[in-house]
Order: sequence, then structure tokens, then C-alpha cells
Amino acid sequence: MTTSLTTAVVRAENARKVYGTGETAVIALDNVTLSIRDGQFTAIMGPSGSGKSTLMHCLAGLDNLTSGQVFIGDLELGRLSDRQLTQLRRDRIGFVFQAFNLLPTLSALENITLPMTLAGATPDRDWLETVIGTVGLAGRLSHRPAELSGGQQQRVAVARALASRPDIVFADEPTGNLDSRSGAEVLQLLRHAREALQQTIVMVTHDPVAASYADTAVFLADGRLAGALERPTAPAVLDYLKTLES
Repeated sequence: MTTSLTTAVVRAENARKVYGTGETAVIALDNVTLSIRDGQFTAIMGPSGSGKSTLMHCLAGLDNLTSGQVFIGDLELGRLSDRQLTQLRRDRIGFVFQAFNLLPTLSALENITLPMTLAGATPDRDWLETVIGTVGLAGRLSHRPAELSGGQQQRVAVARALASRPDIVFADEPTGNLDSRSGAEVLQLLRHAREALQQTIVMVTHDPVAASYADTAVFLADGRLAGALERPTAPAVLDYLKTLES
């Protein structure tokens, strides 16, 4: 899957990731090349061990490639120091994980603004109000995580990811700890962020229903790109996964 470099928020070129050496070496990514367009919601899918989480971690600067390149905009991540990578992740990338990763002693609002507080940055009040309105948390801002449902906690995590107006949001199995109703609400929220806020989102998921909320589903198998579906539906994604697992 390719696109114009001028519209690519993140791209990988011949991305290769190998864990271990010699006979015990495991090739997690095998020369993967793809681009994520600005404003696109992309689901990364594949069988267990296909390399989908490794790919996301390398695209997000959380892990280093063995060879190849990853770019966020015009910045090649392999050329950045640890300090520069930390700043890049803080300023230009949002993260949503399966575990909500909220601090229990802070209110919902304090958790949302925590990354900017740690960076010494002042939130854009208008944008923050837009994000809070988008995720439907206006009546819960003073509540601590223990006072929120799982779905509400993940909404806080999504708001935290959006609050700094990042170039891209990476979501790693964001509905994994939620029941089906709460999971659907979070997926609808991510879809709304893409449509109303023009947010670029990359989501790793094993769930065909979750993938159906994306614009594009990209499939990996044995560390290699194995195809893509535009405007995926849950049945189409399930059928595609079956072909990879057979």
C-alpha cells in the first residue's frame, strides 16, 4: 500500500526487525513498506505472531528497526537520539493501549492533560473543550479512574491521546479490556475523531468488528505485508484472516 509522500503522516520503507541471532533469530518484520495517509483510520491485522504489534511499535518510535527506515512526516526515526525520540512521541504522537494507563490519584481532567503538564506545556483550551465534548466526558472530569467504568476510563485515555493535537494516534488493542458495548462506544469515538477532527489513527486489533470501523485494514502474515482491504466489513476481514491462517 503506497501513497504520495506529501500526504503520508507515517511510512515504513523496507522495515525489518529481527530478535535474537543465529539459529534462534526470529524475523518479526520482513521488509515491510507501507504509508499511512493524513486523516486515515488504518487497522493493522494478522494472525498471532504475524508482527502487527511490532510494526506499530516501530512506526511509533517505541522500538528500533534492525534495518530499513520509518518516517514521521519528514523525520527519519533512526536518525533521532533517545531524547529526540522522546520529544517526538510527546509532541506529535498520541497513544491508546489495551490497559488504560491512568494514574489512580488524578482526576479524569488531570489524566487527560498529564502529558502536557509533564512537558510544561499549556493546553489549548478551545481544543481541549472540543476533545472533551467529542469523548463525552464533560460530566466526569472531576472523577478519579476508580469512579469510572472501563469504557469511561478508555474514553479518558483517548482524550489524553487527542489533547495535544498529535499528528497520529496509535491504538494497540484499545477494546481488549472492554465488554462489547463499551468497546463499540470506544470504536465509534475513534471513528468520530477521524471524521470530525481529521485525526490520523493506526489501530492494531485482532477483532474483525473493530477493523470494520477503519477506512483500511492492512494484513500481515509471518512479518510480511499480505494485502489490504479498503472500507472493510467484519465478514470480509474474517474471510481474509481465514486465508492467512489456512
